[in-house]
Amino acid sequence: MHERRAAAMTDARTGEKTPLEMLARLKGRDGGRFLPQVAHDAGERLFSDFNRAQMQPRITASLQPRLESRARAMRADAAGLSDSALDARRRVGRALLSVGPELADVLLDFVCFEKGLEQMERERQWPVRSAKLMVRTALLALARHYAPPPPRRAIRHWGGEGYRPEIAAMFAEE
Repeated sequence: MHERRAAAMTDARTGEKTPLEMLARLKGRDGGRFLPQVAHDAGERLFSDFNRAQMQPRITASLQPRLESRARAMRADAAGLSDSALDARRRVGRALLSVGPELADVLLDFVCFEKGLEQMERERQWPVRSAKLMVRTALLALARHYAPPPPRRAIRHWGGEGYRPEIAAMFAEE
C-alpha cells in the first residue's frame, strides 16, 4: 500500500521523488528512520488535501479580462470549487492552524510547494542542515493534529493504603 502512495507522490513530470519521500528515506544516527511513519503519513495527507483543494498557484497567464474587483473575483473562484475542494481547503486551514504560524510556513514550503531542504535554508537564512530538523518537528506536530494522542487517564485514587478510617471502628463500643 505504501508503494502505491509512494508512486503517487512521485513527480509525474520528471519522475523524481518529492522532498518528503527523500526525507522519509533518510536514516537516523541509530540506523532507524529519521522521519517516523506517522509524520510521513501526515505529510502525505496534507499534500493530498492541498492538491484536492486546488490551492496550487497558477503558473500560466490567464487571458481572461480582469474588469471586476479582486474581492468579487475571489468569491467567484470559491463559488466555482466543488464541495470536496472546499472541504479540503478547510482541512488544510485547520491543519496549518494547529501547528502554529512558525511551522505552518515550513510545512507549506516543504510538503505543498515541494521546496528542497537546501532551498528553504537559503531563503530563510538558516544554518546548514537545520531545515531537516525544522521539517521533522513540523511534520510531528502535524501528525499530532491528525492523530492526537489518547487523553491521559485522570487520577482516580488520591490516598495511599489505609488512608480511610474504618467506619466500623468508629462506632465500636469500647
